[in-house]
Amino acid sequence: MVVLIVGDYTARIGDPSGMSKERPILEDAVLDANARYFAEQAFRILDREQTEVRLNGEWLGALSYAETVRLARTMTVARLLERDDFAKRFSAHVPISLSELLYPVMQAYDSVAIEADVEIGGTDQRFNLLAGRDVMPQYGLEPQVVMTFPLLVGTDGEQKMSKSRGNYIGITEPPEEMFGKVMSIPDSALEQWWEMLAGGERPDDPMEWKLELARRVTARWHGETGSEAGEAHFTRVVRRHEAPEEVPDVALPAGDPVHLPALLVSGLGVASTSEARRLIQQGGVRLNGEPADGVDVPREALEGALLQVGKRRFARLR
Repeated sequence: MVVLIVGDYTARIGDPSGMSKERPILEDAVLDANARYFAEQAFRILDREQTEVRLNGEWLGALSYAETVRLARTMTVARLLERDDFAKRFSAHVPISLSELLYPVMQAYDSVAIEADVEIGGTDQRFNLLAGRDVMPQYGLEPQVVMTFPLLVGTDGEQKMSKSRGNYIGITEPPEEMFGKVMSIPDSALEQWWEMLAGGERPDDPMEWKLELARRVTARWHGETGSEAGEAHFTRVVRRHEAPEEVPDVALPAGDPVHLPALLVSGLGVASTSEARRLIQQGGVRLNGEPADGVDVPREALEGALLQVGKRRFARLR
């Protein structure tokens, strides 16, 4: 039986792994929604019938003050400061909160609560996983076996893939978006991506190599039909600079002029109005093929216009 632990409670601390400063904490409602969404996505990989999903708030939220103190006594500050990211921040006089120092022992308690035999995680979690081995014997349990796997670098080719950094590909994203994101990775990341996600012989030509990688990644989550659709969209929109065959309609909001950043957020999925303004300033927003000029646009200029954000997002304004 696989036990998938969703860290709804430890997320309220924020995992300090690989962080040069304290991670900002999201609101409880957002954390709970993210936890449910993450668990559902996992069943694209794990067998639902052979998997038990547990939220670590079940046991961490029930710890009394006395039990928390007992848990804290299982590890020393000196041991915690052996952790590379803590050591660097400490030597650089960058603040480390007590809650961050508690994170490894709280995650270690997950292994105690479910009496884990084996725990699997990324290489960035090595310290946290080994903390589980340290803590378990102090609760009368055999230490778990730890297995780590390398992390896939993000689409920026520099940092680990992370939703908070925006350098990720979601497994539920549509094939057109998935294919395009794979094609956007820098050549420096291509070898690692191929080794971890495809493997075997590869084309000699770099462009064909990347295309084959995009085909395989997209086909894994959307089948061959989805992969073909993703490639057709990429060829038409990115390589030929044409509009997609099917463009969704987006209704214009009331008022004249129309505030373009708000429209990009509500209709095109841009994360925030500040990001929308940045895209407009950088020429990443186009109306009928021409860069958008300003943030407040006359309604007449938008009616029936083809709105493009970046290379892959389009809408027909109605």
